[in-house]
Amino acid sequence: MISARADLAELQVLPAKEVAAFASAGFRTAAELIDHLPKRHEDRRSFDRFPNQPTPVAVCLRGMVIDTSKRHSGRGGGFYEAIVLDGTGGVFGSGKITCRWFNMPFVHKLVAAGQELIVYGKVKDSNGRLIIDHPEFEILREDDEPGDSIHLERIVPIYRNIAGLAQRRLREIMHLLLVQCDPATLVVPFDIDPVTPRHTALRVAHFPDSLEQAAAARRRFALEEFFALQLNVVWRRVRHLEQSGRVLGKRTSLLTAFYKNLPFDLTEAQKRSIREIIADMRQPRPMNRLLQGDVGSGKTFVAMAAMLLAVDSGCQTALMAPTQILAEQHYLTFRRWLEPLGVRVALRTANRDETNGIGHADPPQMVIGTHALLYDESLFGDLGLIVIDEQHKFGVAQRAALIRRGLVPDVLVMTATPIPRTLTMTIYGDLDVSLLDEKPPGRGKIITAVREGAKQTDVTKFVKEQLASGRQAYLVYPLVEESENLKAESATEAFGKWRKRLPGHEVGLIHGKLKPDEKEEVMRRFREGEIAALVSTTVIEVGVDVPNASVMLLHHAERFGLAQIHQLRGRIGRGGHKGYCILLTDGKNPEAMEKLKVLEQSSDGFEIAEADLRLRGPGDVLGTQQSGLADLRFTDFLADTTLLREARAMADQVIAEDPALEGSHRSLRPLIQEATPIPWSYLTH
Repeated sequence: MISARADLAELQVLPAKEVAAFASAGFRTAAELIDHLPKRHEDRRSFDRFPNQPTPVAVCLRGMVIDTSKRHSGRGGGFYEAIVLDGTGGVFGSGKITCRWFNMPFVHKLVAAGQELIVYGKVKDSNGRLIIDHPEFEILREDDEPGDSIHLERIVPIYRNIAGLAQRRLREIMHLLLVQCDPATLVVPFDIDPVTPRHTALRVAHFPDSLEQAAAARRRFALEEFFALQLNVVWRRVRHLEQSGRVLGKRTSLLTAFYKNLPFDLTEAQKRSIREIIADMRQPRPMNRLLQGDVGSGKTFVAMAAMLLAVDSGCQTALMAPTQILAEQHYLTFRRWLEPLGVRVALRTANRDETNGIGHADPPQMVIGTHALLYDESLFGDLGLIVIDEQHKFGVAQRAALIRRGLVPDVLVMTATPIPRTLTMTIYGDLDVSLLDEKPPGRGKIITAVREGAKQTDVTKFVKEQLASGRQAYLVYPLVEESENLKAESATEAFGKWRKRLPGHEVGLIHGKLKPDEKEEVMRRFREGEIAALVSTTVIEVGVDVPNASVMLLHHAERFGLAQIHQLRGRIGRGGHKGYCILLTDGKNPEAMEKLKVLEQSSDGFEIAEADLRLRGPGDVLGTQQSGLADLRFTDFLADTTLLREARAMADQVIAEDPALEGSHRSLRPLIQEATPIPWSYLTH
């Protein structure tokens, strides 16, 4: 028996070349490598039939290579293709599939006529031929005898690739280590399931007897990982509750004056959220609250109310936004509503330092800005409240850096991206949550329609009619410039075409590659009606407020995420006029059409977020890097509310039994960190 905690090089069970390949991929011990669980399993006891039409999902096929060839594409690139004939059960049928690999010249050294292959991928139609592009593949050998083989006639693990190691060899190494490692060296400090030993669960996770066994094992290890995540969440929450802060919000004269000046009434959801914020600010511990609301639910006015309470308590406040466009829009909004109350509002971005006549003797009471707020040490004297808008756009370190500008300040983070309940439990489990679940009256109704293969003449006619009625339009594209890899029109290409299509109307262009002052000038002209139609990328996704804009055409809509389209759709209908969001697509992708139909049928951001989570997974929905989920291996289980609640209950129990993790659960202390959970293998070094 060997120790799983030992360095792979010391074990002397693998060649030095393979040890180096594993080290380059971040695997130094046997335990770390065994924790590299399969991304999926293939049931090689039986294979899919060779299809006679495209498949909506990936298929696993076994066949014989009967012909190969190198081809050249029109743009100078090349591809290698192999024609695979159905070989199910050893009797070759008439079904054929062509496998193609683009710009991968090494494949021709691996795949040759006469070889038996297993291939995995989606089948598509290409000019009448059934094709799998870039399939995963494995070459079978004559010595793969049924019974003893770990590669055939069984449920077979498929791993994420490690450079320098073939899938087949990786499988052999995993099997070797699982057989030879001492089970006692594969334990962790908190066993999720004491009934089934962890080493047994690991063997089942790699080499199960059934797909049901594999799924159950994956769920067990997902629970392990989520427990580590929830332990961090509960730890941070308990530590936060132990902090001593300052009591704010006792005086409400500015807030009362603000209410009286508003020409409309706040929604019940806004009032409820403000009451929750007031209660937090009056506690002798710092506020740590998330304000979550759908597009157009009125988060800005709630933030104003919170900041007024802090100003009335004699503190400075700061609002950090992710883009200059959004920061400048907030600045204009705050000045409009708060300067009549005598509140001093300043703007600080990388390109603008706007104090609006505020002198050194009277420092700004509210500072609106971008990440530039992090780099001016002279800006704040007594920062008591921090508001972070669209907070998921910022990294953990950036948020922490702004918080350190104050002395245990209250913190309010806001997001207009509706987040499914499971992700809220995971990412914001240490925050109190206020929910804006209704919209202010006076918003225009938005009609969303999917249009497959629409004629450009019809699209142009519709836009002209809307502009003629005095409205403005967003014309949104997924790319800034033309791409060789993606068949999608870019904003830069479309700009010239729309100028010709809309004679007599000013057409503007905005995208992320413009300089900040150029973007602001374009947005100023659009807000003031000088530009009638704005060709753009998703740079206008967050916070842009042009009440007269009532039309949005989303080109190549299948390339956008559900929540992203919902955010973009929120840019129209803000001025009481009926809005039209037209989703233009070629209709060729069934999965994309399912996604777009959700938007046609619902305007509820939370309902859409749940559908987005189901269709795309949490990593794509929220962005794992910014959300603190980058190291998670089981993001597919983040939609499992039951599993997350189970992990949270375990974490709550551990902290309740040992709040400082210095007693019975001292072994768990290395798992605690600020951002993301440490993998279990950290403890087996």
